[in-house]
Amino acid sequence: MNRRSIAAAMLVACTLSAPQPAKAKITRIEIAKTEPAFGGQSFGAVGTYERITGKAFGEVDPKNPANARIQDLALAPRNARGMVEYTTDIDILRPKDESKGNNILLFNILNRGNKGLLQPFNLDTGTVAEMNALAKPGDGYLQRQGYSMVWFGWQADLLPGNNRLTMQVPAARNPDGSPITGLVRAEFVVMEAAKTQNLSSGWFTGMTHDSYPAVSTDNRTPLPDGFLPTLTVRARENAPRVPLPNSEWSFGSCAADGTVKPDAKAICLPAGFQPGRLYELIYRAKDPTVLGLGYAAARDLAVFLRDARADEAGTLNPISRRGQKAMVMGTSQSGRFIRSFLQLGFNRDEAGRKAYDAALPHIGGGLMPLSLRFAQPGRAWGQQIDHLYPAYDFPFNYARVQDPLTGRRQGILDRCRRDGTCPLIFHAATALEIWEARQSLGLTDPLGLRDIPDPANVRTYIMASTQHSPTPLPLPTAAPFGQCQQQANPNPHNWTMRALLTALTGWVRDGTAPPPSAVPRIADGTLVTPDLVRFPAIPANSYGNVVRPALRYLGATNPLHPLDFGKGYNAADGMGVISVEPPRTKAGSYGVLVPQVDADGIDLAGINNVVTAVPIGTYTGWNLFRKDRFEDGFCIFQGSFVPFARTRQERLDTGDPRLSIEERYPTPQAYAETVKAAADALVAKRYLLPEDAALLTEKARSEGIRLAP
Repeated sequence: MNRRSIAAAMLVACTLSAPQPAKAKITRIEIAKTEPAFGGQSFGAVGTYERITGKAFGEVDPKNPANARIQDLALAPRNARGMVEYTTDIDILRPKDESKGNNILLFNILNRGNKGLLQPFNLDTGTVAEMNALAKPGDGYLQRQGYSMVWFGWQADLLPGNNRLTMQVPAARNPDGSPITGLVRAEFVVMEAAKTQNLSSGWFTGMTHDSYPAVSTDNRTPLPDGFLPTLTVRARENAPRVPLPNSEWSFGSCAADGTVKPDAKAICLPAGFQPGRLYELIYRAKDPTVLGLGYAAARDLAVFLRDARADEAGTLNPISRRGQKAMVMGTSQSGRFIRSFLQLGFNRDEAGRKAYDAALPHIGGGLMPLSLRFAQPGRAWGQQIDHLYPAYDFPFNYARVQDPLTGRRQGILDRCRRDGTCPLIFHAATALEIWEARQSLGLTDPLGLRDIPDPANVRTYIMASTQHSPTPLPLPTAAPFGQCQQQANPNPHNWTMRALLTALTGWVRDGTAPPPSAVPRIADGTLVTPDLVRFPAIPANSYGNVVRPALRYLGATNPLHPLDFGKGYNAADGMGVISVEPPRTKAGSYGVLVPQVDADGIDLAGINNVVTAVPIGTYTGWNLFRKDRFEDGFCIFQGSFVPFARTRQERLDTGDPRLSIEERYPTPQAYAETVKAAADALVAKRYLLPEDAALLTEKARSEGIRLAP
């Protein structure tokens, strides 16, 4: 050997003998049960599926820079190897004959512990309980395509129940072992009067979330530093807060006999929490859990299930197959999880490997305040409800953009672009996300003055005239229409989401170029300020014997200002420690825009599916709260549906400017031909699958003109 070869060999030997840094990873897979899925039902050429349930055990190195954005990881207890441990539930569906699968591992980020993967793609998947139990495959679309599907717990503040998947993580402690304490703001909004709430209860969280305990159940004696918890009530988000004396409430549970059972995780208000009111508790809590470990679980489980043969004990990876691609999909809260997961750089594991090859955040505008001390990831956003939680800090765009209000220049993909681990991304949102969730900020600069194009690895699809999640049928036939003034919007997502998933699969697995983004834009006048929307005057009516009020367009939106949560909060990453509650509003306002509409009130731009391309009524991405529920504020997550008059005379008698059903579709044949033309046009653009177009066209031919959604 020459001198250079000898030196190289010595270097390799020294490297191999030196202590190697530990790697965050899944250390153990525990399979509790493997059984036939869906009662052994077969799905086309793919055949039957198996269901695998169990747990995954992982550990994270608090000293590794890849984990630096897990809040309080350094303050978590460690095992003998100096690692922080976690455990997560897993639930897997795989084709029994893996050779018939499509080579895609499709991971679903749970929504508050609930499985949300089947519902956007399969038809008729049943209730939340049935979906969590994987009891109903619906029409089996995902199964017929051969996807292997993975669910896992990531939200460690969930209470078990209703087949929710959970995750176990440690609480952080001070270096001397004493409890960590801090400020927590809890907002209570009830649909029915109640006397007791747990401290995590809210519009979205109910009684299903574990709470950060108060440092003391005595709410009347100030703490040594003078702090005293406060409870206030107000009629709407921008109304003055009215203090409720501490003598009128307690930390505890209200008993039927009028007594209070002390409880550091609950609040008792003997007078009762009333619907249509915002109650806000600000208290001193203790024992923050290290919720940011949910990001590590999502990262390391993806790498393990896609790439590893077995765990450290030799237990085989239950879905190991060479050459698989890992895709991640999440709806609503789960879509925001995916965006923050990418923004914080978790798509790269400690060995430099890419976790997910593709991502499909669905109706998930904004970000996820998960890696935050005393985080409350179950909270969301809204014009009236959860308005002040940190879910909408800049950055808003996947592309890198300058923000004149904060002075920061950022993009969601900054970190993965630097290390080359960005996935291919389909961002799918509804019209409601634009109206209520400020989705326009992901399409424009922060002031709403110019369009911002997607990066090369991103496509954005706005599903025109849809609400956050389509309301189930049949619609209520008499007021009150839930919490809202109008019947909600039943316009489905499934047809579009199937086409998008198929296109994303083709992009990541086969290299097939995706269909173009479909969004409203400033440049062509389809994305405008609320005062420029030309919404039709839709009068009160009783079409179909359902009495409805006039659909009033108020030109409102969900405004956004930079918020100050205190010096310890890092708004650039949504991390740190909140010390100011409620947050202070900073100067400046972001330029939130909304979709322009046609003469029927249907969005002009985005993907207009067959329902809105051949409408039987007006479908909107907004609705208003009813009189006794935050009146005229956005009815959270709800759009509106107002049918057309059936005849020209009925329309004229009502004073409705929108053409009637008979004026639009003079014969059933004309209606069926219009549906076919719309379906064919969507197929040509790859926003509808050919088999779904055939199904919708045949339905129009066989059933005639739709008179109800």
